[in-house]
Amino acid sequence: MHIPTNDPDITCGMTDQEMDERFAEIIELANQEKLIKGTPLPIFAPITKKAYLEYPDGRREYA
Repeated sequence: MHIPTNDPDITCGMTDQEMDERFAEIIELANQEKLIKGTPLPIFAPITKKAYLEYPDGRREYA
């Protein structure tokens, strides 16, 4: 079954671009909240192809 990506009933009248922008904003807010609470952020560096945890003090712990 194919679902159209811009069906107003599914996307509340928002375009794909608007949905992408809101999603990016939500992720940024969640990351800021984690840093405030002192929780490390899981990050993947595509250039080095390594995953690490970044702590609020800037310290990185590679997996």
